[in-house]
Amino acid sequence: MKKITGFRQRKDCTDGSPDTANDLNKFFNRFSSGTNPASSSPVPSQSDIPSSSDPTFSCHTPALLSSNAVMDSSGSINLSSTKSGDAAAPFTSPSHLSVSRSQVKRQLERLNRNKAAGPDGVSPRVLKACAEQLCGILQHLFNLSLAQEKVPVLWKTSCLVPVPKKTRPSVNDDYRPVALTSHIMKVLERLLLVHLNKQTRTYQDPLQFAYRHGVGVEDAIIQLLQPTHCHLDKAGSTVRVMFFDFSSAFNTIQPDVLCQKLQKTQVGASTIAWIKDYLTNRPQFVRLKNCTSNQAISNIGAPQGTVLSPFLFTLYTSDFQYKSETCHLQKYSDDSAVVGCIRDGQEAEYRELVERFVAWCGNNHLTLNVNKTKEMILDFRRNRVESNTVSIMGEEVEVVEEYKYLGVHLDNRLDWRKNS
Repeated sequence: MKKITGFRQRKDCTDGSPDTANDLNKFFNRFSSGTNPASSSPVPSQSDIPSSSDPTFSCHTPALLSSNAVMDSSGSINLSSTKSGDAAAPFTSPSHLSVSRSQVKRQLERLNRNKAAGPDGVSPRVLKACAEQLCGILQHLFNLSLAQEKVPVLWKTSCLVPVPKKTRPSVNDDYRPVALTSHIMKVLERLLLVHLNKQTRTYQDPLQFAYRHGVGVEDAIIQLLQPTHCHLDKAGSTVRVMFFDFSSAFNTIQPDVLCQKLQKTQVGASTIAWIKDYLTNRPQFVRLKNCTSNQAISNIGAPQGTVLSPFLFTLYTSDFQYKSETCHLQKYSDDSAVVGCIRDGQEAEYRELVERFVAWCGNNHLTLNVNKTKEMILDFRRNRVESNTVSIMGEEVEVVEEYKYLGVHLDNRLDWRKNS
């Protein structure tokens, strides 16, 4: 069939050598404070860890049971029975978050069994199949982690898989690092996400349409188009939209700055300390084809592909909000847009909002990619007036006739033919 159709398989132009993997790992870790050279020791092999397809790998893995866990006749783990002199008691202090056995079990049962195992080698297939047997011990470990405000190193270790941003990548910046992390950690992250969502609800930006219940991409598109259509019906009206692009947005989150922002919310001090430990001293390595890089330590940013990272980014940017009758800033995760409804050439508010947002990004260590930041001007008047361009950090922002925003093709005539 390939010969008949003339199909040619796309060649992978990525060099799968250890040097390339180490080079990518250093590039992905470039935002981390100080110099964190890759460790001279290679990443330990996972060959000794049995896979979920191994028939000898049973649900009751002894290595996963602590010395304080006692299994009853039904196969469930009972953490209430401890040896004499042990101090493993249920955590009831109100100063920190705790999770219940049923909550852990529910999240284990929701795991996708077809996902790849993380650096710890634990397959989600095993966790899901043995949810009843493992939920008790994992509850104990999760509560211990939250109480001590510490995340086990293996749980926050990331295996970075470079995903090309374009068809034929040529430089390191053409790859997006997607993190493979422990599925046990993802269960804990999902439990914590529910808690954080409730405690930060009043702090969240109402014009942030990502990772919030009841809103999504469609709402973000409507928020942009509805005031645009209404305003363009008026005489002498134009609309300017600035679409901002960040350089590695998630990777530039500053843990200390994020923690300072969280202190203004209802999130407890213990949970904030846990989040800081979650984001700092994170081992990472790159897996490229059949080789892995040396390990590096990251202290900046949140790894893409994890459960908490996108939500933490929305909290990181929640303290810059703006909405007036003529201008607003709307966000969908790291896709930010400033919409200015301009009458009779009065652009002062729009330009000031752009300047303030750019300055805020600089103060919060978020790097804007000016080359990929675009502006679209909508003007339906017959005698259109040439608009002055906007400059960011000394560079003029390109004015485009069309832009793909959240998967929807927008143009300066609001023509939807490209979307049909």
